[in-house]
Amino acid sequence: MTDERLQTFLHSFDKELPEYLRKLEKYAKETDVPIIRPQMQNLLRFLITWKKPLRILEVGTAIGFSALFMSEYAPKDCHITTIEKYEKRIPLAKENFSKAEKADIITLLEGDAADILSSLSPDEGFDLIFMDAAKGQYIHFLENIIRLLSPNGIIVSDNILQEGELLESKYAITRRNRTIHNRMREYIYALTHDDRLETIILPIADGITLSVRK
Repeated sequence: MTDERLQTFLHSFDKELPEYLRKLEKYAKETDVPIIRPQMQNLLRFLITWKKPLRILEVGTAIGFSALFMSEYAPKDCHITTIEKYEKRIPLAKENFSKAEKADIITLLEGDAADILSSLSPDEGFDLIFMDAAKGQYIHFLENIIRLLSPNGIIVSDNILQEGELLESKYAITRRNRTIHNRMREYIYALTHDDRLETIILPIADGITLSVRK
């Protein structure tokens, strides 16, 4: 059984997206905007339905697809905070939140995630933290991410395998990608060896880690 055949079979059971998300997904594909893949969508849907998070933090908004997707399955009293620094995508994300009538439950914080994460107060903590920003920066965000995680919260990190490049020696990839390669390996090691966390690596989509407090 080939991987492609398996994925086609599994995707045949996917739930259909709401119309506005289907249109946004189509726009993202046509304009080469990276958004969460179907397997990631299915995992997030499951996790949110199971955990029923009341506070969600997303690092990496892009055009708002994943924040809107999570809002569809979160409890009605859930609030989503999402962070984005790419100025060209911020107005579009805000517009998409407004069109979907979700601007009251999704707060977009504009700027560098490192600065914003440092400024956030844990209060009761975030129940779900979704990492989907610049992969080379994950390791720099980690301490604040753990600080902001609620006692029973979960950290979801997407695209940790870098289209399979992480499996290769750093000498087998282009020089410009070696920093990201090194930092992502460091990030995965930190997650799996931090005494505060229990982490599992899932080889679905482009690689995912799930981390919870011990």
